[in-house]
Amino acid sequence: MHFSRTISVVGVHAAGEVGDVIVGGVLDVPGKTMYEKMMHFWTKADGLRRLLLNEPRGRASMCTNLVLPPCDPAADAGFLIMESDEWAPMSGSNTICTATVLLETGMVEMVEPETRLALDTAAGLVTVTARCEAGKCKSVAFDNVPSFVFALDYEVDVPGIGVVRVDLAWGGMIFAVVDAASVDLRVVDARGKELVVVGERIKKAVQNAIEPVHPENPGIRGVSNVEFTAPGFAWTA
Repeated sequence: MHFSRTISVVGVHAAGEVGDVIVGGVLDVPGKTMYEKMMHFWTKADGLRRLLLNEPRGRASMCTNLVLPPCDPAADAGFLIMESDEWAPMSGSNTICTATVLLETGMVEMVEPETRLALDTAAGLVTVTARCEAGKCKSVAFDNVPSFVFALDYEVDVPGIGVVRVDLAWGGMIFAVVDAASVDLRVVDARGKELVVVGERIKKAVQNAIEPVHPENPGIRGVSNVEFTAPGFAWTA
């Protein structure tokens, strides 16, 4: 049987967020940093992202990660993050997914009960600590790239909603952070569709009003995601 292209992908999720990991079938590309490699794919080979994340193989709510050799000599591996509409510099759930696959497939040696590794991302070096048992990752924690605030209580006029206050911050991507209660929403499953609709409206309004630029990498600019906040609660099994 002839295949025009074969890509090896491990299916994985972190707390329900799908972040599949490509472990074969995609060659390395030019770039002195993972950011440069990310931009190479985005501008010259974005067909890979569209192939894997558009229907019928993908969907809007999932991501795919590409394991590549690191650029930083301090890293054990590098990886790039594909989302349904962009390439993202850094993502927490995707870091967890990628670290889990690297260890459970043996691409990076697993040491029980705890494995420490460093991952090279388009946002910088991320250190990971995985709790391991019987060849499995039981939990994964990581130290993210340095985070900072662009603006607090930035007011934006959102069509159909009115003036909304957002905090603009960097944590591997540029977020607009919104208090859910300020737009009459609650962060519960029953309001999921409303959160998506309102979040997209707010994101578009923020993107039209302001373009935050990363101070150390001007190529990273503009809000990628809206994040709703709400009072914490206790998880129950």
